Amino acid sequence: MSNYNALLFIILPSVGITSIYFLRKYLFKNRKNKGITEIYNTLDKRKDHLPLFKIPSHFINGFLTVIFGGSTGVEVSTVVATATVGNLAYKKQFSAMKYKRELICAAVTAGVAVLFASPLAGLLFAVEVIARKLRKTILISSIISAAVAWGFIQVFEHEPFFNIPVVGWQWKAVPFFLLLSLFAGALSVYFTLLVIKTKALFTKLPNYFLRVNIGALAVGVMIFFLPMLFGDSYHGLHSVLHTMLLHKEYSILVLFLLVVLKPLASSLTLGAGGDGGVFAPSIVTGAFLGLLVAYCSNVFFGTNLVLFNFMLIGAACTLAGAISAPMTSFVLVCSLAPNGYALIIPLAVCCYVAKYFAQWILPYNVYTYESHKALNLATSKA
Repeated sequence: MSNYNALLFIILPSVGITSIYFLRKYLFKNRKNKGITEIYNTLDKRKDHLPLFKIPSHFINGFLTVIFGGSTGVEVSTVVATATVGNLAYKKQFSAMKYKRELICAAVTAGVAVLFASPLAGLLFAVEVIARKLRKTILISSIISAAVAWGFIQVFEHEPFFNIPVVGWQWKAVPFFLLLSLFAGALSVYFTLLVIKTKALFTKLPNYFLRVNIGALAVGVMIFFLPMLFGDSYHGLHSVLHTMLLHKEYSILVLFLLVVLKPLASSLTLGAGGDGGVFAPSIVTGAFLGLLVAYCSNVFFGTNLVLFNFMLIGAACTLAGAISAPMTSFVLVCSLAPNGYALIIPLAVCCYVAKYFAQWILPYNVYTYESHKALNLATSKA
């Protein structure tokens, strides 16, 4: 890569987030998005609705954030946009008026299912994160939606996110799995607090245009030195994993910096006005953490742990801690590899350990309904 192209990394996030700033101001009339919080509000207060502009706003702003290097993902944008479709169906009285929650959950199920090519993950996300309760009607509507989404997935070409098969796991790795789950739980708390504190810091800046560029330029500088932080960082994860599997070695310092700085880059992106949330960054940061734990164990203790297995478990555990949805997390991560369900037992156990360990560290801020409101206000405001 030439120096010219590398220098572009510094300014690209500013271009993307500044574009979002002007779109918000002139196209969307200064109407802000507040992430999943808005879904909770419309479910708890039936008179509140998700307006139609949420669909283009989230899709356009989420797209601009990621393609210009903003260190988030499109998952939260997809969730809110599809929830808006469900809300519009409710307003058109396509069903009995008491089924608002069911229609929104069905729409979110389809969105997440197609996004990750996993109907079961979409269903569980709708129930665990959106509905926050289990009713027969919610389950039926989400199952029907997941079945329709499965049809779409079959029609269009798709393949697992990783083309590397899981080779199985051994009992001697269990203590290291559990250690990783504790680290991942702590990492999810660090991520959560960082997002909230960064948002609070940026709101104190009186000049919104200055806020945009300070955050975006800071992200750009980090990307300049660590290009793996660009955008949703899925490409960076692929690159790091490929290098480690091919050469059997990697810089421990770089892995550590990726674990520490990916949450910071995401927080700065969101604080500056980028669209997105903690979903994709949690997966990627947790994956880097899993690689770091396994690689350090192999180097310093001669354990011969399977890097790919630890990468998947780290991703699932960090996501479980961040969104407090262990079932969604381990099912979603199982779908990322061709035979990912071979890891389902350690994945399930470790996700619950990570979730409850994070809850033990920070019980109020992370796991109460009020904390979800605070976190989502911080994670998506474009």
